[in-house]
Amino acid sequence: MTGRLAGKTALISGGATGMGGATSVLFAREGARVAIVDRNEAAALALVEEIRAAGGDAIHAVADVSSAAEVEAAVASVLAAYGRIDVLFNHAGSIVIKPFLETTEEEWDRLTAINVKSMFLMTKAVLPQMIANGGGSIVCTSSISAVAATPMEVLYDTTKGACHMFARAIAIEFRDRNIRCNAVCPGFVRTPHGNREVADLLRYGVDVSDAALAAQQGRVCEPEEVAKAVLFLASDEASFINGTHLFVDNGFTAA
Repeated sequence: MTGRLAGKTALISGGATGMGGATSVLFAREGARVAIVDRNEAAALALVEEIRAAGGDAIHAVADVSSAAEVEAAVASVLAAYGRIDVLFNHAGSIVIKPFLETTEEEWDRLTAINVKSMFLMTKAVLPQMIANGGGSIVCTSSISAVAATPMEVLYDTTKGACHMFARAIAIEFRDRNIRCNAVCPGFVRTPHGNREVADLLRYGVDVSDAALAAQQGRVCEPEEVAKAVLFLASDEASFINGTHLFVDNGFTAA
């Protein structure tokens, strides 16, 4: 199979639905062997079957990516099936939307585990064999929320700020071992996650109406548009791009 990821194996956390799902499909279309790691087994299995039906190569592993044991088991199963991992897309994440003073310690710990600890665990599990194989590319899902704060999203914004710096720090520490690490930073995207974010913000009186989003980023982004940015960062076309943040927001953060 030909394509920009031909001959490569890509592991995508949270790769069963939304932007992760769109990236799984695109990576397979571009020639990658795709390993979907997701806690939603039904969605992951359905997408694997869809990719295979289209002529692609995909497997799945079920894991809570905030659990070290489950991450290690998932990565081991991918390596047993494919022998190597060349691309890691740290995409798995969630969101908490509520007033800061109503945010609980449990919510803080849980969202930090899903959005930040998961990148640490997944990257730590994948990096040794990437280095042994001569290098690789890591992409982390950050957000416009890393640099543009939103009311009712203090916890989410904080986790995405951590994603931002994680990508930079990994890039610097492992650059000399041929590892690239970058972050993709979407604006508002038409996914279940994005739709829930808009609905919850509106419920709290934050103006993310169609008119407001049109003024801020022109329109709502499609998940496939984010997937194309991830593909670029993951591919050899971005061979000299390392430690950067690629905003997919149609100018939201440029205003």
